[in-house]
Amino acid sequence: MFALILAILILIGGFVGTSLMKMHNKNEEDEDEKINPVLVGLPRTAGIVIALIIIICSCTAIVPTGYTGILTTFGKVEDRTIASGINFIAPWQQVVKMDNRTQKVQLQTSAFSSDIQQVDITLSVNYCINQETAQKLYRTVGLNYYDNLVYPRIQENVKSVFAQYSAEKLIESRDILSGRIAENTAADMSAYGITIISISIEDIDFTDAFTTAVEAKQVAQQNALKAKTEQEQKTMEEQAAAERAKIAAQADADKAIIAANADLEVVKVQAEAALYAGEKEAEMNKRISESLTNELTNYYWIKQWNGELPSTVLSNDGNYMLSLNTDSEKNSD
Repeated sequence: MFALILAILILIGGFVGTSLMKMHNKNEEDEDEKINPVLVGLPRTAGIVIALIIIICSCTAIVPTGYTGILTTFGKVEDRTIASGINFIAPWQQVVKMDNRTQKVQLQTSAFSSDIQQVDITLSVNYCINQETAQKLYRTVGLNYYDNLVYPRIQENVKSVFAQYSAEKLIESRDILSGRIAENTAADMSAYGITIISISIEDIDFTDAFTTAVEAKQVAQQNALKAKTEQEQKTMEEQAAAERAKIAAQADADKAIIAANADLEVVKVQAEAALYAGEKEAEMNKRISESLTNELTNYYWIKQWNGELPSTVLSNDGNYMLSLNTDSEKNSD
């Protein structure tokens, strides 16, 4: 609108300048003092050219890639948007550029844990606005939508989520906290056409007193863990030694059993050998006994006799023994 007014003023100025020059030439009788007729129309021509350039420029709007152009007429938001590139608009219209690219901001805030420990938090937020709803966002919130809308909601959600965890839990739950804050904020911003891509907690800072207490607790836990580990190691070594002794004792017992079984087996083999030898000898004697006859016995008896009569004989019932010494033997004595 300002460009259109400026163009009209320049155009009027050009015509006024030309008219003044004509009046000067008309009133001047000396030909040397008159302005060259060629120059008389110069202000008008220059005014027309400059006014046209200003009007043409004011009717052209360039929207960069990644932006949405919001068209306004005398400050009123139109129902249509302007795409990226060169667009022609009326001189009394304006184009407001809304950035649709992913934007990253870092913010710092504070909150309290469930056990009333103050925490200072540093977060990184990645977000973007939807091209389809950029016009509505500008109409309802304006260009300062981050400060007026996004930042307050993030602070509110940070305080709400952190209040559900103790200070010790906050340290080990950073990813969970980031996810819950991002989820809650995304739900709040979706109605305005703002997409929360991610929220990352970069730093959680506690008070010095709490940090000192946590460090002391960690040192105590580490010492307890070290003592427990040493005790478990000692127990394991004792158990290993006992197991080795048990294995050695079992090995000696097994060795003794094996030796005893071997000796028993030897005795068994010897007994079986003796039994076999006895059975064999008995069988041989049986066969010899079966093969003997009275005639063969008498034959061997006669063959082995040395020609001397026996000096004693047994009775038939075997109860007494008779001497067969003769008187001649006595006399010879």
